[in-house]
Amino acid sequence: MKRNVIVYIACTVDGYIAGPNDDLSFLQSVEQPGEDYGYENFVAGVDTVILGRKTFDKVKSFNIGNPHAGRQTYVITSTPKPAEPEITFYTEGPEKLIQQLQSEPGKNIFVDGGAQLIHSLLQLNLIDEWIVSIIPVMIGDGVKLFSNHKQSNSLTLVSTKSFPKGLVQLHYRKTNL
Repeated sequence: MKRNVIVYIACTVDGYIAGPNDDLSFLQSVEQPGEDYGYENFVAGVDTVILGRKTFDKVKSFNIGNPHAGRQTYVITSTPKPAEPEITFYTEGPEKLIQQLQSEPGKNIFVDGGAQLIHSLLQLNLIDEWIVSIIPVMIGDGVKLFSNHKQSNSLTLVSTKSFPKGLVQLHYRKTNL
């Protein structure tokens, strides 16, 4: 069975995954005790995480340890660094890594951001599924989920879910899967 590459991400109604200076405070508008918006269920089907170096640095700044503990994590970077427990700093580019991972047995592959990595994977047509949580705010500036995307991609809607705080979660699959 093929290991799907899945982007699981939140963005504002106007398409931003972060505000200016990588501000994520817009996410607080949908925080609710006991509600993880399906995240735990999603990550139960994942054993590998890929993220860009800027996203890795941002997550590390939260001082919460490794949020992907128990999963092999690859940080796409241009600067070689020694591996950390469960974390590999990968300098050969995402296309080669995904081809390697998909040739091995395992669960799905979670792309945890950021925008540059997602854009690269999108251009290479390597994203199989999208789970996008739309946060009911507009911030007008920051890091766009889709910037300068000029390629046509056909998607099939798998599901939609709405939640009391106004978050809407869209799940799409690449049409040719």
